[in-house]
Amino acid sequence: MACYKNLLLAFLIALSFSSIDVGLAACRRLQQLPTLPKIPTLMPPLPTMPSLPTAPKVTLPPLPSMPSFPTLPTSTIPSIPFISPPPATKSL
Repeated sequence: MACYKNLLLAFLIALSFSSIDVGLAACRRLQQLPTLPKIPTLMPPLPTMPSLPTAPKVTLPPLPSMPSFPTLPTSTIPSIPFISPPPATKSL
């Protein structure tokens, strides 16, 4: 069992080193690429666009003022007279 684990560990280490070598080789290869030639332009340059006319400023009329509500008269409410019960009659 221990031999199997060691073999697996050795395989993983070898695989990682090989992928590092491939990555470094690709990096070197990309750095050695010749520069790409410039692509010739087939169309003449486009004329400049004319400037757009400015739109007139829009002004809104002022909002109408809210109508004032009539004030209600503040009158005092008449007090309700307190009606006392009739005096009790004492009968002995």
